[in-house]
Amino acid sequence: MKAVLADLTAASHVRHALHDASVAWPETNCHTDLLIEVLHALGREPEAGLGMTLAQDFEGDQFTFFKIPNGDLDSLFGLDLQELSIYRPLVDHIEEQVARGRLVMVEVDAHFLPDTRGVTYRTDHSKTTIAVNRFDRATASLGYFHNAGYFEMAGEDVEQALGFGSVPTPVLPPYTEFVKIAGPGLSGRALKDAALARLAGHWARRPARNPVRAYADALPAHLDWLATQPPCSFHPYAFNSARQFGANIALLGAHLAWLARQGVTGLDAAIARCGTMANGMKTFQFLLARALARKKFDALAPALAEIADQYDALMDDLAAAFRFPAAETRPLVRAAS
Repeated sequence: MKAVLADLTAASHVRHALHDASVAWPETNCHTDLLIEVLHALGREPEAGLGMTLAQDFEGDQFTFFKIPNGDLDSLFGLDLQELSIYRPLVDHIEEQVARGRLVMVEVDAHFLPDTRGVTYRTDHSKTTIAVNRFDRATASLGYFHNAGYFEMAGEDVEQALGFGSVPTPVLPPYTEFVKIAGPGLSGRALKDAALARLAGHWARRPARNPVRAYADALPAHLDWLATQPPCSFHPYAFNSARQFGANIALLGAHLAWLARQGVTGLDAAIARCGTMANGMKTFQFLLARALARKKFDALAPALAEIADQYDALMDDLAAAFRFPAAETRPLVRAAS
């Protein structure tokens, strides 16, 4: 059996503190969560790579599905993330890349992932990303990062998830990437300085308009749509709205707290404000569920207005702490990412 991290097992892997059950949003999205666990397993500091959270916007129908940009993975952690073109059976490529020491990130149906038991396993279908660390075709066994953990499975579930063995080869291959571990990554002062430089670039990419106010303006139309949909539509809607904003701002707070531990001063107010907003958006999610059930929506706008005010104050806090320009002409060409 080939493995990238040969000593890693589901029993030995300890989740990163960002995924502790005590935090407001212990899971964010599949792509960011698994990269946090990959960095953690490699002995690197994932909190250093979360400055991209500053750039999250409201996109009209959802908040930005945030990911750690390739440039940050490369410059901070020595990881080279590339798309993997699939022109042979998927498992052929997985075997090739894992043997070369690369983690393979592949979109699969969570219907066949036992770690989603009680959510989608064998009950529902959902697209999600896993990172393959260990694979053996002969025994159909798999070790993989998914969401906030590292898991192992074998047998029919592996064949169904990866489309081989007794399962027909999918007509269309899944979107697949691979992670080359190109270097040891930065540490200490060099990591702090590089993280600050990346943060300044993400500040320049921040939304031109308060994204919470933009969401509040769009919410009435969203509620009209939700009213026409079955109750199960609430979960994907909440994932792409309340959870993506709340989890993103919680990770921004974790990034700022990490910078504070590296000696950056003046961040206490901003860190506290991120916590307030992360918890506030979780409360909003509960209010939203209750409002849809009762058809009474009066509490939603005030809850969002409070979070929006906190967001404006946070931007002021960060501008003062890092001496960022409060307003500037947005660059026509983004900084390298």
